[in-house]
Amino acid sequence: MTSNPIVALSGVMKSYGAFTALHATDLTIGEGEFVTLLGPSGCGKTTTLRLIGGFEHASSGRVEIAGKDVTESPPYRRPVNTVFQDYALFPHMSVAENIGYGLSVKSNNVPAGERKRRVGEALEMVGLGGMANRRPGELSGGQRQRVAMARAIVRRPRVLLLDEPLSALDVKLREGMQVELKRLHRELGITFLMVTHDQTEALGLSDRIVVMNQGRIAQIGTPAQLYDNPATPYVADFIGATNLFEATVEDREGEFTIFRLANGHLIRSRRPLPDAALSAGRRVTVGIRPERFQTVAFDGANRLDCAVLERLFHGDRLRVELAADGIGKPLFAELSRVAVPGSGVIASGERLALHVDPIDVLAFADGDRR
Repeated sequence: MTSNPIVALSGVMKSYGAFTALHATDLTIGEGEFVTLLGPSGCGKTTTLRLIGGFEHASSGRVEIAGKDVTESPPYRRPVNTVFQDYALFPHMSVAENIGYGLSVKSNNVPAGERKRRVGEALEMVGLGGMANRRPGELSGGQRQRVAMARAIVRRPRVLLLDEPLSALDVKLREGMQVELKRLHRELGITFLMVTHDQTEALGLSDRIVVMNQGRIAQIGTPAQLYDNPATPYVADFIGATNLFEATVEDREGEFTIFRLANGHLIRSRRPLPDAALSAGRRVTVGIRPERFQTVAFDGANRLDCAVLERLFHGDRLRVELAADGIGKPLFAELSRVAVPGSGVIASGERLALHVDPIDVLAFADGDRR
């Protein structure tokens, strides 16, 4: 249970006729956390955000914010504000007017002097202090994103909802705005709940990540927990990238479990598996992250002989597509050029022996697919 919960979903479900967008879901978000809902299109992450924001009503279950049942409350009755994917700025208003609009509507009606002061503070916080009188059409994409952030925080919500807030920006701007989001979260001290399909964004920004799949939560954890100890092949493949192989349990040797791959190769893992999954002959899925492969043998074990199919040059690293002997599908390796024999350049058709430490061999019991 999260300490000091600010958002709590209890059995929340959303359906549209016969289609269930979100199955019965329990989720608790702590005050001051930066939590990200992560998953592919159609996984239920945006539906969850909209249910918390009040833009959708739950088919069943209960939504609480700050200890209050808001399941039936409209958005303006909830202590949340939202930064939308398209920013939704008014083009005929100035930057200051856009930011202050939410303070001028009847439900808030903040006095003019206080409104001006808070708009000025919000502009300074997002680094737009000199742009109060500009129109949205005069701003860059990154500046419009900052205006949308300022408009959301000026109302001082308990929870800030971020609906893919960086998706419209180019790569350089996205990287810069990620830093800004971290800074704003730290300075504001409020809860951020973000939706994204970008795993790099989620890993870099979040205190915890909620990985979703087909309307259900697949796993919740810190970025390190999800990356180092994914619960299923789906999570392993979505958080980062993972080569997945069908295998069977061959034997146990002390702390090691030995698996036999489809090509007959034996590979050892020093990762725990449930006792029920350790019986000889049991089907499992073995996973190896591309960056865990090495080109230098450490003890002669866990070797895959491969032919290079293609390679992409990434400066100090190479991303290599390979065909492993006896394995039907290609695998990928991220190799440091310093560790590559010879000149640090690999050519298509070249033979390469890859090795992996047993601690880096993931293993999932058959049935852990979701």
